[in-house]
Amino acid sequence: SFQVLRQFVRHESDTVGSLVLERSMNRVQLLGRVGQDPIMRQVEGKNPVTIFSLATNEMWRTGDNETAQGGDISQKTTWHRISVFRPGLRDVTYQYVKKGSRIYVEGKLDYGEYTDKNNVRRQATTIIA
Repeated sequence: SFQVLRQFVRHESDTVGSLVLERSMNRVQLLGRVGQDPIMRQVEGKNPVTIFSLATNEMWRTGDNETAQGGDISQKTTWHRISVFRPGLRDVTYQYVKKGSRIYVEGKLDYGEYTDKNNVRRQATTIIA
């Protein structure tokens, strides 16, 4: 395990000319329920993408003694936008993933901007599966 950790915090870097390439990681793991049936969107000049939302729930007990039976249970639901670009995975996701399915998603975070239909610039966080 130390060997794996050392690979990520290695002090030596690969150098290409004057450009230094450092190892880094952008990884997300989610287990949740699908919010709606996936849609496949074709953007002009680009490959199609399958998009769906995924809900994850966090639950905790509130009160003085969190291990006791007393206290209230609180819950927070977080919605994630999932995009699938890889051709084989994109098609399987579109065909078999359905609203309410409990699925595991692994991917990377992507922060982007888009202009909505009212011509307002918005930011979006997406998981690229």
